[in-house]
Amino acid sequence: MKKNLLFFLTLSVAYAATAQMTKTDSTKYPKLTTFTAQQDQENMKQQLGITKLRPGKSGNESDPNHANYDEAVANPCPQLPDVLTTKDGKKITTADEWWKQRRPEIVEEFEREVYGRLPKNIPKVTWNVKVTDREVVNRIPVIVKMLVGHVDNSEYPLINVDINMRLVVPTNVKGPVPVLMMFSGRPSFPAPAQPSPDEMDKLNTAFKELMIKNDPSLKTIFDKYPAYQPITRLPAPNFFAPPKPEEELTPQERLLAAGWGYVTIETNSIQADNGAGLTRGIIGLCNKGQPRKPDDWGSLRAWAWGAARGLDYLETDTLVDAKKVGIEGVSRYGKAALVTLAFEPRFAVGLIGSSGKGGVTLHRRVFGETVENLSGGGGFHWMAGNYIKYATEESSFGKKTGCDLPVDSHELIALCAPRLMFVSYGIPAKGDAKWLDQQGSWMATVAAGSVFKLLGVKDLGISNDYIKEPMPPMLTDKLDGQLAWRQHDGGHTDAPNFKFFIPWANKFLKHERTAMQ
Repeated sequence: MKKNLLFFLTLSVAYAATAQMTKTDSTKYPKLTTFTAQQDQENMKQQLGITKLRPGKSGNESDPNHANYDEAVANPCPQLPDVLTTKDGKKITTADEWWKQRRPEIVEEFEREVYGRLPKNIPKVTWNVKVTDREVVNRIPVIVKMLVGHVDNSEYPLINVDINMRLVVPTNVKGPVPVLMMFSGRPSFPAPAQPSPDEMDKLNTAFKELMIKNDPSLKTIFDKYPAYQPITRLPAPNFFAPPKPEEELTPQERLLAAGWGYVTIETNSIQADNGAGLTRGIIGLCNKGQPRKPDDWGSLRAWAWGAARGLDYLETDTLVDAKKVGIEGVSRYGKAALVTLAFEPRFAVGLIGSSGKGGVTLHRRVFGETVENLSGGGGFHWMAGNYIKYATEESSFGKKTGCDLPVDSHELIALCAPRLMFVSYGIPAKGDAKWLDQQGSWMATVAAGSVFKLLGVKDLGISNDYIKEPMPPMLTDKLDGQLAWRQHDGGHTDAPNFKFFIPWANKFLKHERTAMQ
């Protein structure tokens, strides 16, 4: 009953608030396009002159169209684009040449063909701290801030974008502290502070009165159960219980214990994770509800933009060391974390977890997930419209494959140099599927190392021969340089690598936890 009453109260308040809003005259603005994911993809195919795409591969090895897992045929075009050779054939030998000549070329091709361009005039984001709460997380006192970044939609009020974010910072250490931003679903308070028993009594009395006023028949129920309290306290932390075992610590608890803060940012509050949402969210707002053009940004680039706007806020918060902010994600969020680190130079470090195709794994490899899978209905919205050209079987421009891409993921990793990047994977036996192509990610990471070396920092400590360098066994640490690799013995998560990531990042960021006196 408690849940029903709370739901009714919330609904009543929401209805009252909605009734007070001024209705927007939609006739003054371009009509909002509503597509299904399939309709959106068909629209892009028409723009590009594509009549037939190759289907993606199946992850079920018993299906006729199953993915390839044979290394002998996984590299149809083994020669990667040379990350240190310009388009006109010039060899890059200095850092200055990298920054002024080669890097801009790579950025241009990734924006045009793979992830899409940011619009020229993206509306301003205004951040508000909605709630500040003092909590205790695994015996560590913290400040939690509920943040909402409202995107100015005065140019097109038919679409509203409010970025949801939570900042959690330990208060038992000297600040400002480094922070790891983590892509996530809906963020929540880790351990909300609660009213005292006396305050809870007042809340229950007021709540009962309000509900009886709304529905007098409820008085009979409350009279029948006079001791019943609709609103109850959550169990309080037990400070006399033994400490939580080290192996049970969550990534967030490990960060707090090491003197770091963390941020959770909701990707869906920036841009929906589906093709039907491409005329909504920040992409739809900038396009005023109209379909994308072929080089417009996809969801990965949009999420990266949202993370950068979150960093804008963190730069204003005195609790945060804004020069030591990292970005983290797993799976599709791992793809987004890599895109964020590559395109936003203010992020100091990235933890890229099990990112697969569209992330660390080479696009032109044919092992597990393929370019055709990303171009299909399940992932095309992550990418620029132009990306689906590379899954084309029939079109006005002929046939293209991943081998025709002018860039590949080793060059995306190179865009992160000389900043810190930790590539994390698990093992197929525990759920980090072969589909992700760990070998292809290893090859890309090896090939990217030449740029880290050129810029005066360390890579994996091996040659950059991505064909010959063998992928190390799981649990082998490659953590001596600013470019790092570790395959843990768990599944589709980066949690087991946090106890290695944090000291690695601390070493290069020169961060040392200092207890508050």
